[in-house]
Amino acid sequence: MSAADDVKLLAGRLLAHHARNIAANFREAEFKVFSQFGDDGIIQYLIAHLEIPPELSTFVEFGVQDYSESNTRFLLINDNWRGLVMDGDKQSIESIKARDMYWRHDLSALCRWIDRDNIDQILRESGFSGEIGILSIDIDGNDYWVWQRIDAVRPVVVIAEYNSVFGARRAITVPYDPAFNRTKAHYSNLYWGASLAALAYVGRAKGYAFVGSNLAGNNAYFVREDYLGRGGIVAIGPEQGYVESRFRESRNQQGHLTYLGGAARRRTIAEMPVYDVELDSVITLGTEL
Repeated sequence: MSAADDVKLLAGRLLAHHARNIAANFREAEFKVFSQFGDDGIIQYLIAHLEIPPELSTFVEFGVQDYSESNTRFLLINDNWRGLVMDGDKQSIESIKARDMYWRHDLSALCRWIDRDNIDQILRESGFSGEIGILSIDIDGNDYWVWQRIDAVRPVVVIAEYNSVFGARRAITVPYDPAFNRTKAHYSNLYWGASLAALAYVGRAKGYAFVGSNLAGNNAYFVREDYLGRGGIVAIGPEQGYVESRFRESRNQQGHLTYLGGAARRRTIAEMPVYDVELDSVITLGTEL
């Protein structure tokens, strides 16, 4: 690691102590070392309060790009967990393997384009099956559909990215397309993934309860039902735990940032089709939150 990473890791260890032993809730626990937002702190809070046993100190994360910003890198380095990371970009995976953390820790990195039909086979062939500590899903597209099909691993905690532009109320996702590409699907880069309510819907079907979101409004946390109640971790409803994102990543047809926020983002993709998982039908997104 670089000297800058060493300093970040040292500060992170102090913050991890606070998250594990002092923070009263998700919000107080948040901090960022290698995560994109405050998820490093939330993860430390959860693994301590849920008392995940050492034999389950294993994670799977996909959609990691070059692993510079990820939900599990601090967990790998600080807590010495074993893990598997995947991304569809070959150069990103080669970059991960070239770093010293790859030989210092028990990390596997695979270049794979993930869809709902291949995910279980990839996991099993990579030696990851059964109970694990954490599964983190961030593929900016078929997140709902892929989680729905995962049976190879049974994580205690699932972290799934949600699209807050889809609103708090309706359980909707982009229709399944194994070749889905966020930028190609709509020039704005706003049409992707699933709503929080949709992820909570598939979570319940798989035996998971929604327990909260990060302050940035992009990652949702689910805990396996047999772990609920430990350390005061309880289920909440998606409307209660929904956080509207404030980051402004919209683009115009030339690919330049337009910095749209709030309802303007939704109006941009209002005519796009979404699948309502409760109605089992494809509808138009519309402008209603």
